[in-house]
Amino acid sequence: MNIKIKNLKLKKLIKINILSYFLLSFPVYAQPVIIEGAVPNENTKQEILSKLYTIYGQENVVDRIQIRQVTASAGWSNTVSNVINEDLKKVKQGKLTVKGADIQLIGKVSNPEQLQQTTAKFQGLTPANYRLNTQLSVNQASQQIIDAALKNRIIEFESGSAVLAVSGAQILDEMVIALNKVGGKKVRIIGHTDSSGDANKNLVLSQQRAETVKAYLIEKNIPAQLLNTEGLGASKPVADNTTAEGRKKNRRIEFEVL
Repeated sequence: MNIKIKNLKLKKLIKINILSYFLLSFPVYAQPVIIEGAVPNENTKQEILSKLYTIYGQENVVDRIQIRQVTASAGWSNTVSNVINEDLKKVKQGKLTVKGADIQLIGKVSNPEQLQQTTAKFQGLTPANYRLNTQLSVNQASQQIIDAALKNRIIEFESGSAVLAVSGAQILDEMVIALNKVGGKKVRIIGHTDSSGDANKNLVLSQQRAETVKAYLIEKNIPAQLLNTEGLGASKPVADNTTAEGRKKNRRIEFEVL
């Protein structure tokens, strides 16, 4: 992920005034976040870096900020600090640029819901005297590869347990091929159950099944750092829990490309 602050050069006779600028680049997962640009003082630089370290971890941030004799409008550093927020982690292969009073955010998100949420968040953070330009798109290609490999099939487990059934392992072997095709992309493994039995036990079971899938994929040489898990229990059914067929459809594993 890249965040950039760019310079506006205004020539007047021999003098050059440079408005403060900032560029943050956020590439694909496992690559560093690069911050570059020009700011007027050390305090502004440290404020920006502090926000980045909180969100991404200091070890994942490359600091290329320069301190120069530049002109910054009142509240500029606060605006930059505010637009550096947790929602940036949803954006991949993108850039956030603050150039004077212009803010631009480009990149890819996983789904239309994230696109709407992220756009709305930045609109709310942009002061009235600033101009916001968002160019976000949904990263559909990788998700389509994963969905095509799953083919709406159910990854089955032994009854009431987190032990993979033979048929479930066979499907996961096909998923390994798909995951290698989208290599480098982080994927969330989401476990679901039907509504039968105790809700809390179902929540635990859904998490355990997601962890089982993760462990199986790691054994097949999918990097562990690209996989995370979430158990949602019976909270998001896709079919009617009052029928046997519906309950079977609800006992499922989903894969979400991040």
